[in-house]
Parts: sequence; structure tokens; C-alpha cells
Amino acid sequence: MKKITMLFLMLVATLMIGLTACGAGEGDALPDVDDTSSADDQAEETEGTDDEDANDNVLVMATSPDYPPFESLDVNGEFVGFDIELAKLIAEELGMELEIRDMKFDGLIGALQAGRVDMVLSGMSATENRRENVDFSIEYHSSGEMFVTRKDEPMTALEDLEGKTVGVQLGTIQEEGARAIQEDYGFELKALDDAQMLVQELITNRVDVIYLDKQVAKGFIEAQDLAGFDDPTDASPGMAVAFPKGSALVEDVNAAIQSIIDSGQLQALEEEFLAEEE
Repeated sequence: MKKITMLFLMLVATLMIGLTACGAGEGDALPDVDDTSSADDQAEETEGTDDEDANDNVLVMATSPDYPPFESLDVNGEFVGFDIELAKLIAEELGMELEIRDMKFDGLIGALQAGRVDMVLSGMSATENRRENVDFSIEYHSSGEMFVTRKDEPMTALEDLEGKTVGVQLGTIQEEGARAIQEDYGFELKALDDAQMLVQELITNRVDVIYLDKQVAKGFIEAQDLAGFDDPTDASPGMAVAFPKGSALVEDVNAAIQSIIDSGQLQALEEEFLAEEE
């Protein structure tokens, strides 16, 4: 009987030791899992903060690079032109890195409204209609408009547009202006989303005349041996940088543009890119 009792006690003692060991193993393992998870979470939070800080220092600009000498692509596919260099100076003044995105002109305001870009520099005139949807900086350039024609069919006045087809770029102030006088002067309107395509339409006789910013028009007239006449209607608003409504960048960019004007850098850009067309 004593032997049975002793065996029973030894068995109980063995079971208790085993359970204690298992409990200690589980307890030791749990803190290790928690520590690893905490380290991963901290690493992710740190990485996310770094990304946000990096993005805060990037100035994302959209442009439609089909409008020389303001914006175009060179043979290497690089952005070049008056607006491009101005954007670089603005970014430098703000101490930010500039990122430029290629978009169609008629999609630029939508990109601002959707928050996909911080600003637009693309030869955009600060019209009252546009001000309903975006904010503008102070104006940095004004040049007016021209009607461009082929030399074999010269036109010199708005009355010559009657019965003709006038080409304009979608979403531009020229499209808006042409629609405003279309009924008075009896011409058809053809709107395309690329200014260089408009020139090809003119050269190949698919339109009779195209309506462009004056600086841009003079460049095409010289390059393609075309003709043209100045728009005699009221002068259009000047060009300005566009922003999403309520953007905190407007005040800083205005200060940057004013500094660029005061330092003579804007005049230097005009002499480099626009003097030949004047």
C-alpha cells in the first residue's frame, strides 16, 4: 500500500513539474512576439513619416508642352521653355524640388481640382471663368492673340473669317474668345487638344485659320512660313500660375514671382525666349 501511495505521489509531482515548465515556455514566447510586432510598427511609422516629409518638399507642376516658346519638349523629351524656367526659379525661391507632369491643356484645371498637382504653368490666362474653379497668382506675362493663316490665302481682318473654319486649342482663352465672336463673323469652329496639331491642320488645308497666343503664333509663322494678323478685340488677361481653390501656396508663389521680377530674372527669361517673337 505504501508503495502504491509513493508511486502516486511521484506521478503527481512529475505532472506538476511538466505543467509548470509548459506554462513558463508559453509565457516566455509571448513577449518575444509582442516585441517583434512593436518594432515592425515603429519601423513602418518612421518610414511613413519620412515619405510624407519628402513629399512635402516636392512641388508638382502640370503643363501642356505643345506651346513653344512657353512650354514644349526638346529632341530628348525634356521640358523646355519660358514657363519651365520660371517654374524652376519659383521652386528654387521656395526651397522645393520641382516635378513636372505632361498633360493635355483641357485637363489641367481638372487635375488641380482633383488635387493631383500643386500648380499649373502652361501659358494659362487668368480669366474670370477660370477663377470660379481655381486660384491664380499675380500675372507674369501678357502678349495678346493672333489669327494665323497660310500665305496663299492671307487675311487681314475679322471680316475675312466669314465662311472659314477657325482652329483653336481646347480649353484655351482662344477657344472662349472665338466662340464669343463666332456668330458675329460667321465662321465654323474646330477645336483640338494640341496646338502643334492645329498648325498641321492649317498647313494641310483642313482649317483656314488658327487662333493662338501672339508669342506662340509668331513662332509658328516664322518656323512654317505662314501669315497672320493681330486680334483687334479687347486684350485678354495676362498669364498666371493656377492653383487648387484655397491653396496655401498662392501667397508664397506670389512672393517668389515678385522676387524674380525685382531681381531682373523674369526680364532675362523674356529676352531669352520671347524677344525674337516681339
